Amino acid sequence: MKPLGEYIRELRQQKDLSLRDFAKRLGGKSAAFISDIELGRRFPSDPVLEDIARVLDVSLENLRQHDFRAPVEDLKKLAEQEPAFGAAFRTIVDKQITPEDLLKLAEGKPKRDEK
Repeated sequence: MKPLGEYIRELRQQKDLSLRDFAKRLGGKSAAFISDIELGRRFPSDPVLEDIARVLDVSLENLRQHDFRAPVEDLKKLAEQEPAFGAAFRTIVDKQITPEDLLKLAEGKPKRDEK
């Protein structure tokens, strides 16, 4: 399953919408803002995600299925309750471990450099 930004880009391109046209249909958002969403640098708020679903003619739930982020508050609580999680999160960031490698690790598969 594709990440949210990549999935939005794919749907936008299927509709033959440029970034600028898409941004205009979203109530005048900037093309740079949409590009950041598609590249995974930013995540849309719920109202913006609803607008994206409307413009792309897909359900909101369909888009949400591609949002793999854990809610930030949940991660904060987890790190507060168990400090080892905080240390693990810092290690992930410091070592620039990819999301794909994390998912493989969680599924018990070898990392890409261990193949």
